[in-house]
Amino acid sequence: MTTHHAAAQSNLEGSTPATEQLVGDFKALMADAEALILATAAHQDGAISSIRSKALESLASAKESLSSAQGPLAEKVKVVAEGADEFVHRNPWEAIGVAAGLGLLIGLLVSRR
Repeated sequence: MTTHHAAAQSNLEGSTPATEQLVGDFKALMADAEALILATAAHQDGAISSIRSKALESLASAKESLSSAQGPLAEKVKVVAEGADEFVHRNPWEAIGVAAGLGLLIGLLVSRR
């Protein structure tokens, strides 16, 4: 394994910063929503109590879904990144051509606006 490949592999072992930021933001949103729901605990009105219990159930379900989806999603990202890394190492000139073509296309689209 080359030094470059080893560095790329170590970057793949963690989540991307954007993914970590998204997960962190979602967890903060859930914590804030849970705090807001618990702040209404003093109101024992039937409708508010019913809505509060449904919201707490939804938050618990969302937390569980996030926990269970986080691992497989990270694995899929690793597999795709490894495939891209292998392609670039096997076909460096093709990768440069594809990158240049995409850059040109994006530049043309941006310049039209």
